[in-house]
Amino acid sequence: MELPEHISIEFLRNEDVKTLELSANALERITVNRNYLNKILTGGKTYYGINTGFGALCNVRIKDQELAQLQENLVCSHACGMGDEAPEEIVRLMLLLKVHGLSLGYSGVRTEIVQRLADFYNHGIHPVVYELGSLGASGDLAPLAHCSLPLIGKGEVRYKGMKMAAADALAQAGLQPLALAAKEGLALLNGTQFMSAYIAWSLMQSKRLLAWADVIGAMSADAFMAKDEPFQHAIHRLRPHAGQVAVAARIMKLLQGSEIQKIQKEQVQDPYSFRCMPQVHGASNDVVDTVTKVLNVEINSLTDNPIVLHDEDAILSGGNFHGQTLALHADFLAMAMAELANISERRTYLLVSGQRGLPPFLAPEAGLNSGFMIAQYTAAAIVSQNKQYCTPASVDSIVSSNGQEDHVSMGANAATKLRRVVQNVQRVLAIELLTAAQALELRRPLQSSPVLEQVWTAFRKHVTFMPHDVTLHDKLIAAELFLNNEPPL
Repeated sequence: MELPEHISIEFLRNEDVKTLELSANALERITVNRNYLNKILTGGKTYYGINTGFGALCNVRIKDQELAQLQENLVCSHACGMGDEAPEEIVRLMLLLKVHGLSLGYSGVRTEIVQRLADFYNHGIHPVVYELGSLGASGDLAPLAHCSLPLIGKGEVRYKGMKMAAADALAQAGLQPLALAAKEGLALLNGTQFMSAYIAWSLMQSKRLLAWADVIGAMSADAFMAKDEPFQHAIHRLRPHAGQVAVAARIMKLLQGSEIQKIQKEQVQDPYSFRCMPQVHGASNDVVDTVTKVLNVEINSLTDNPIVLHDEDAILSGGNFHGQTLALHADFLAMAMAELANISERRTYLLVSGQRGLPPFLAPEAGLNSGFMIAQYTAAAIVSQNKQYCTPASVDSIVSSNGQEDHVSMGANAATKLRRVVQNVQRVLAIELLTAAQALELRRPLQSSPVLEQVWTAFRKHVTFMPHDVTLHDKLIAAELFLNNEPPL
């Protein structure tokens, strides 16, 4: 499909983009821009990265007959990634975002380069990219170098379920390696697409998990016999943060029609992990909205350097590749999502604590059975790990390239650990769902609301009631996978 001129997180989340096609407008923009660059190169002037070395070598002038070799050398020398491989779904997002960025028509590349990246996306040829190596400042140099190597027939890819040499995958797909022209290596490596892909993935997952947190929290509230009084609109209209108001209304709707809510309350107030769900979940909602706005700007921006401004007859060097905005907001999002897990674990703790008529650890024969005792341990271990991941990467900087690149964002580190936080949030919510479903069943014959009973019934198709101890790992994994579904409301 042709991407719209302006893409968004909602577009990426809701559209199943199986193929990429360059629009006529995109092809024209790229062609006009490249023709301008070709004309400029005949003038004999010096331009960073086009006919000079890179980084601290920016004052070394390169001969015209060596410009193509310069670009290939750049890609090869910068492919210095290490650590875990980026998941294919992240690499796929990188390809899409890179095609979109180059299609803006200010990077000085040929149409063949952009089309070949689209070919990789369409054929399912996913370059092997490593998570470690980007400082998040001069663009995501190392990850984007690995993403670009297959263009010239080098590096490795994943293709048809196998990891193989890029040259072999190209041959199987009927594609030939390309030779890079002036500026193209630099255009491929400069950019924030690695950071942006991780944050985009995290935002898409976060929106789903935010909704599940409300559903699971409401189910836990009924299971714990917590009351809906704290969710009534009269409270929240007096402190009308958007997320808080929306979460309160959603939980009230989720609890509507519950038999449990009709029982006269015995406790004066409920613990904060129930009573303050609108304030805590709502704050995380607001952060997700904020980060979404930032990333929507980023993925539609030119993050290359230097910028070939054919419409202003200029080639300008700047710092649009610097990831400080992404680094700060990735750290912010990690903290906001970690809080969902923090408060979820507290609700799990209360459900297994033997209060309000529930057996200790939700075990029908507690003592002989340990029930969900250690499931809460697992949740506690995960939220503790999240707290460690939430140490901000964006406050760090290390001088590189002989001082030429003297302040960096560390946004790539912020983005990769953000993904781990989001994955952990799903695991903690899965543990809460498991305990809430068990507790709700122990309340029978009382019924929760129609909506929550539907969720409970759907969940029970995958995870059954636990009358005695079993290997809980299997149930935890099934609950985690269940949360890949879209929640109600």
